[in-house]
Order: sequence, then structure tokens, then C-alpha cells
Amino acid sequence: QVQLVESGGGSVQAGGSLRLSCAASGNTFSRYCMGWHRQAPEKEREEVGSVTFGGGRAYVTDSVKGRFTISQDNAKNTLYLQMSSLKFEDTAIYYCAARDCRGGSWSVWGQGTQVTVSS
Repeated sequence: QVQLVESGGGSVQAGGSLRLSCAASGNTFSRYCMGWHRQAPEKEREEVGSVTFGGGRAYVTDSVKGRFTISQDNAKNTLYLQMSSLKFEDTAIYYCAARDCRGGSWSVWGQGTQVTVSS
């Protein structure tokens, strides 16, 4: 059974950096494609970005391009979200998720980790 656990959230000043981690169970990375999502207060959840199967390529949404980077360490069964040049509007709960790479929806979610950016 797939389990995802996020960590690394916290409070940081605008312009600072944080790295979030998502620890995945067992053989998750051999079965699913992975991604990061976030939900800010009173806003809908949005996809931050994702990686291709195996983590070879990463894509992020335009609003964070150049600031956020997603990577996947298969040996450690961990998905990362490296965030730099953080802005107040990046404040949100961040979730990692898994989906069927053949076109499935995001079906497995972690519990989330809070990121708070002070202006």
C-alpha cells in the first residue's frame, strides 16, 4: 500500500529557501508518477509540478519556474521540492501525491506540510 509522508516545512522570511521532502513507501516510484501540490488559505489546491516516471525530468508551473525545483532520489525513496526566493504568496500547505503515469488522476496523497513565508 502506497504511503507518502511530507516533511521540511516551516517558517521562513521572504527571499529565503526551504527544501521539502516526501518519503514514499516501498516500490512507489516503480509504479507511480510523483508530483507536488499546494493549497493556500481560501484558495483551491493547485499543482506545483511533477516528475516523469523514474524522476528523469521535472516540470513546474509558471508561477514558480526559476525558483522551485523538483527532484526524485530513487535510492532514498524520496521526492524533493527545493524552494528558493520564496514569496509571501508561496505560503500554503504543500502535499506530495502519486498517480498512474498512463493518465490517472492524483490518487494518493501525503498529510501535507505547512510552509509560511513572512513578508
